Amino acid sequence: MSPSVTVDREGTVTGNTYDKYGSKNPVVKKLMAGFESTLDELLEKASPTSLLDVGCGEGVLTHEWAGRIDGRVVGIDLDDPVLHKEWETRQAPNLEYLVMKAENLPFEDDAFDVASAIEVLEHVPDPAHTVAEMARVASGWLLVSVPREPLWRGLNMARGAYWKELGNTPGHLNHWSKRSFVQLLSKHGEVVEARSPFPWTMLLVRVK
Repeated sequence: MSPSVTVDREGTVTGNTYDKYGSKNPVVKKLMAGFESTLDELLEKASPTSLLDVGCGEGVLTHEWAGRIDGRVVGIDLDDPVLHKEWETRQAPNLEYLVMKAENLPFEDDAFDVASAIEVLEHVPDPAHTVAEMARVASGWLLVSVPREPLWRGLNMARGAYWKELGNTPGHLNHWSKRSFVQLLSKHGEVVEARSPFPWTMLLVRVK
């Protein structure tokens, strides 16, 4: 899978600026192994029977999860033909992809056991509102991850990337330390797990 990043007229990024899931770089592979193993542990702890994946991108994780969950799995993202082609290659009987923004989710309260946003909230214009919507439609858990700042930008600059942007990855509108991200999510429930797979922050939140 190649990177499939798209930027719309509002500056919103869809897809990945870098193919982190398919990279053959040994350093990236090691980092992603830690990321994915931590994510697997938290998903197993939540043990969902249904899941909404907000900002599902190419559907890599969404498709994988659909094979592990008996009930309904929905991935949502913006209208991007490149993403649509990727979705066509990742199908399952209990999986559907929908085109929509996360600001006003057209689902009933408590419609899913888990609502996830993996490397998404740093991109959305109003993350507090998006998290509130996710908490509304989730009956059990929120599973979320974001780049850990200022570490993320520092690492970008150390490798010579995005110097003019002071290390900020294109499309990153929001920046959180682990502490500030926990504070944001704590408004919607109990942060049961706060993990730090380098260089990310990953939380499992039991919704109120």
